Amino acid sequence: MSLTKRFPALWRSVGFAAVLLVILLAVNLTLGPARFQPGSWGALIGLAAPLIGAAIASTPVILAGRGGIDISVGPLMGFVNAVVIQVLFLGAGISSPLILVPAALLVGALVGAANGFLATIVRIQPIVATLGTYLILTGVTLTILPAPIGPAPAWLKALSGPLSMLPLAAMFIAWWLVRRTPYYDQLMAVGSDDRAAYTAGVDVTRVRFIAYVMTGILGGCAGLMLTALIGSADPNIGPTYTLIAIAAVALGGVSLAGGRGGVAGAAIGAIDIFLLQSVLTTFNVSTFVLQIAYGAILVLAVMLTALQERLANRRPT
Repeated sequence: MSLTKRFPALWRSVGFAAVLLVILLAVNLTLGPARFQPGSWGALIGLAAPLIGAAIASTPVILAGRGGIDISVGPLMGFVNAVVIQVLFLGAGISSPLILVPAALLVGALVGAANGFLATIVRIQPIVATLGTYLILTGVTLTILPAPIGPAPAWLKALSGPLSMLPLAAMFIAWWLVRRTPYYDQLMAVGSDDRAAYTAGVDVTRVRFIAYVMTGILGGCAGLMLTALIGSADPNIGPTYTLIAIAAVALGGVSLAGGRGGVAGAAIGAIDIFLLQSVLTTFNVSTFVLQIAYGAILVLAVMLTALQERLANRRPT
């Protein structure tokens, strides 16, 4: 696709999220100029990194279609947090990133493979399959880690500030590489119309299974970013990212029906939600108001996506 054709498609996908980003950034700069000075951007990115990571992790399964919303991403982040700190670092005395990082990614891959097996091979409804995983991971995490404990290794805590760009960059590079493989075209084709993709010879089950594994691996990386941010292990924080990550994906122009969007839009949606959190926190609103805002954002984003798809279908080809 040429650049002239790609830009309008990109704008239709993330245009609303990009405009909202500019508005929210302007509001934040007005309300708290000191906090949003260029010298503070590194710390702000560190605070937003787990949410951005959770949104990116949630994207591949949603793109694969068939209602593939993985609601176990948040608990997976919490489980990785508990395994890395309680089991490996404090329990086994392992602090090397050469072991902890692959272990976190492996845990994510295994959880993603389990979700993929249930959703694509056993053919359980994805939201039901991942709800089961959600409950299992939450229970196992609380069993391993009944209460918060710490600290995290020094190298991991160092990733909580400007260096949080490193794992985020790794996630974007990984997705950039995926986009340059035939698998990406198959993923988008399956998400858009799985029957047509099957008729064209695409192994729909394999494509969707790999999407779940990718979501798991990216979720493991997001779990490391969560661990870096809090500098310890906490069994209660991970699940809180579940619904706001999905809201961020929808806000970023990723169609919840599959086949349209990408991780860049999901990341912009996550930044929007982070900036909205900052605005509401400035006014000392309660957490209940934040939940209302997340729900309103999700409904509005889905409505806008549906409207954009209808307008696109009406245009002459």
